[in-house]
Amino acid sequence: MTQSERRVFLIKELLREQPGYSNLKIPADEQEQRKLLRSLLNIRMPEPASERFLEVQDAYLQEEIRRKGITDISALRPVQPGIYLWQGDITTLRCDAVVNAANSRMLGCFVPCHGCIDNAIHTFAGVQLRLACAELMKQQGHEEETGKAKITPAFNLPCRSILHTVGSIAGIRLTHRDRELLASCYRSCLELAEKNHLKSIAFCCISTGEFHFPNEEAAQIAIQAVKDHKAQTHSEMEVIFNVFQETDLIIYRKLLGAN
Repeated sequence: MTQSERRVFLIKELLREQPGYSNLKIPADEQEQRKLLRSLLNIRMPEPASERFLEVQDAYLQEEIRRKGITDISALRPVQPGIYLWQGDITTLRCDAVVNAANSRMLGCFVPCHGCIDNAIHTFAGVQLRLACAELMKQQGHEEETGKAKITPAFNLPCRSILHTVGSIAGIRLTHRDRELLASCYRSCLELAEKNHLKSIAFCCISTGEFHFPNEEAAQIAIQAVKDHKAQTHSEMEVIFNVFQETDLIIYRKLLGAN
């Protein structure tokens, strides 16, 4: 199957699962098809899928990521010993684990084509990820606490694992508790990564998007948490600070002394 044929196949299969959209016509335009497919993936509930669907979906998503361009951690240069700064799409990064800024339900973003990292990671990992997260939440029996972390396979992403953490939601005024909870996100992810023998981890800018944590203070907390962990545990884990926006790149460059 060509990539176009895979896309149409997946759209048709997903529409069959949604009786309310049974009369929806598949657009001829490629970009509109991509938008529709992502929307249908985003709203799909955590349910098993057929082997055929997963086969086609996996081939499609892996090719989409390949076309975007995969960046391997081996191609990056550290800005400090064991610490890297990289601007780009975290779904294209090949390392042991990437961190997802999740919500307390831990099921990904259900808003069609939303711009958050939770949406992107669940979209390109595939429908298996939402089901895996739902199973974790069923076992746990309650929503995820802020500052904790869970691990799942990465499925179709080029990394090995995904670490999911619920960031601190900033109010009008930051409190000590807000700062401590955000630091706990980084500590929890690092500890979980160590426990699972992961050698490299890429952090997104936790809490700075939908949770409105001030970017510079969030970066300061992130860097300090990583440095404290390395100092206290003598960890040799390679840590990547992944930024997407130019604003965050400037902040991390300043704080890390990177050129």
